[in-house]
Amino acid sequence: MRSVFVLVLCVLILGCQQSETINKLEIGFYRATLALQDNEVLPFNFQVTSDSTLVVFNAEERIEVDEITYKNDSVFIQFPVFEGYVAAAFEGKNLEGDFIKESVGRVVPFLAEFGNEQRFLTENEAKFNVEGIWEVVFSEGIEGDEYIAKGIFKQIGNQVTGTFRTKTGDYRFLEGVVDGTRLKLSAFDASHAFYFTANLNDSSMNGYFYSGNHFKEPFRAKRNPNFDLPDSNKLTVLNDGYETLEFSFPDETGELVSLTDAQFKNKVVIVQVMGTWCPNCLDESKYYTQFYNQHKSDDLAFVALAFEYDKTPEKAFDKIKRLKERLQINYPVVLAQYGGIDKVEAQQKLPMLNHVLSYPTSIFIDKQGKVRKIHTGFNGPATGDKFVEFKKEFEGFVAALLAE
Repeated sequence: MRSVFVLVLCVLILGCQQSETINKLEIGFYRATLALQDNEVLPFNFQVTSDSTLVVFNAEERIEVDEITYKNDSVFIQFPVFEGYVAAAFEGKNLEGDFIKESVGRVVPFLAEFGNEQRFLTENEAKFNVEGIWEVVFSEGIEGDEYIAKGIFKQIGNQVTGTFRTKTGDYRFLEGVVDGTRLKLSAFDASHAFYFTANLNDSSMNGYFYSGNHFKEPFRAKRNPNFDLPDSNKLTVLNDGYETLEFSFPDETGELVSLTDAQFKNKVVIVQVMGTWCPNCLDESKYYTQFYNQHKSDDLAFVALAFEYDKTPEKAFDKIKRLKERLQINYPVVLAQYGGIDKVEAQQKLPMLNHVLSYPTSIFIDKQGKVRKIHTGFNGPATGDKFVEFKKEFEGFVAALLAE
């Protein structure tokens, strides 16, 4: 009898253990896709390095993810800094679910195939080489929506990397292919999901830009090695009658922060207009944090003015706290606006500016409190030489202000 009891007990224990078994991500490479309009899909790759960590790849960019949780037959992947996350069920070693951004109510169908490292599935050899500089127009002829950009690409075989620079920033690390006569590029960073596709000939391209499954616009481009964008230092200016910047916004403790505070008195101050949701702002914040930590000076200060989607200040400050902790930002980040990021409303918070054209925008203030320069947008690491040029200009200008 005793042996039968032990046998039954073992079976019950094993049965309980099996019912509580939780699936985990398989270590290795995955090919993920997001479902867009027009039956298009945005592909990207990630590598699971442990059951609690993975890395997302976009050309040279590496995004390390360390917030992965499991529940029953599902996995939840929270990406760093940005609010976006994946909620997916296991289908064997594969995944099926959604990419979700709650603050803007966006849900994009998500699939991931284990063991596939190929980003784009190509069928043809490249018929054209897109390497070089392209003059680009998005939403041509659409009043209020048309804007220009500069395409910068490198190509090896049918593999393409590069970005589109606009007057207000760049589309970060794009990676893709030329499949026959068709260009395909994508980038995914958990804030934005970008996909570009175009039909090519030797000197022009015509196609569409998709942002997630909620936005689509046309673009056309032509080769132009001499094309450049307007000067980023001349796009945003002070309105007549103003010499300085004035604001008073709360920090995470509720204390109002103003440029008249003692912490900014007789200092060179860099004011950063930004948002925690903004990839170009993230690139800029990384650089400013590194610069600030490496160039400690009693005469230099930074302050960031955050414009957020969140409907309550509490949720907005949660995002700000997350950003500061992830990037180890040691300068103040105050809440300038919540409930939306409309640029007209943002300009009303800073009426001395002719407009808020871009997140990010940087305002350089000298030791006497006067605005000396306003830089619109940010040319991040994906822009290559332009990023190097920006850093050199930034560091030289700050050094000159400090020497005054």
